[in-house]
Amino acid sequence: MWFDRFDICEAYYLAFCDCHGGKSSREYARLSRMSRYFRPSPMLTVDRLSENGREIYDAVCAKLLPSTTEGN
Repeated sequence: MWFDRFDICEAYYLAFCDCHGGKSSREYARLSRMSRYFRPSPMLTVDRLSENGREIYDAVCAKLLPSTTEGN
């Protein structure tokens, strides 16, 4: 991964969309705050992320989603 603001915004936006826990969640609040400075393309999807963006997205989702292997 390398630092690219556009990749970071796209990846975090999609991760918060996919991994928030409802309107009262911290992720949903961050997604709402992002709308102040980031307007995603209507065609933005995980499949359209750059390789760097996809790595960032995967890392963020891994942090946000509880692991199914923990506690086994």
